[in-house]
Formats: sequence, structure tokens, C-alpha cells
Amino acid sequence: MQHFTKILLSTGADGRAFFSHQELPLSEGSPQSMLSAVFACGGYQLRHSPVGFRSQFHCTGSPQWVFILGGQMEIGLQGGASRRFKPGEHFYSADVLPEGARFDPLVHGHWSRQVGPDPLLTLFVRG
Repeated sequence: MQHFTKILLSTGADGRAFFSHQELPLSEGSPQSMLSAVFACGGYQLRHSPVGFRSQFHCTGSPQWVFILGGQMEIGLQGGASRRFKPGEHFYSADVLPEGARFDPLVHGHWSRQVGPDPLLTLFVRG
């Protein structure tokens, strides 16, 4: 059976964001066109970020898929780790603030930035 690898940005028990992978089965369709199950979504949004864009540390407000349509995006985590995403790549952003926690920019969330010479164009699909 074929799988789609979902790159997942989550919040750990310690309140810090981390990346992991999850395999989604492509168990429907035909051998020429393997499909996943149909997933519900709560809408989508496009974003253009100019060259030089960089956010502060923040948590995801609502879990969502992030698809890179143009340019490059870098996601930075607490402790200095980061990961870059190019056009055609994705991740599922679910690093929400732990229930009852007050946001602490030294512990929670991630930052994002545009990388390279081209503006960043992203598609957000709410989960």
C-alpha cells in the first residue's frame, strides 16, 4: 500500500514545538491513481510574504496544512533547530498553545521566514 508522508509540527508535553512524520495510507482509488480518505477542512487562505519577511515566535492558532507554492519558507524552533520548505513541499502546523498555558516566547511556538530571492507564497488549509 502506498503512503503520503505528512510532516507534522506539533507541541510536545513540555510545551515546545517539534517536527515528526506520520504516514497517511493511500488506500482508495485505483493503482493508477491512489487516493487517501477524504478529509474535512475549514477553509483555505493564501499568503504572500515579501523578501525579508520574518515572524516572531508564535503558536498556531488553529491546526492547518501549509503548502509552499512559491519561494522558500524556513521554520525555526526553540533551541535553534530549523527546517526549510521549498515549492511543492508541505507541513501540518499543529503546534497550538497547551491548554491553560500563557504564551511564553522563550518556550512555546515557532518562527517563520521567507528565504532566498523570491517572495514566499503559501496556501493554508484549515484542518
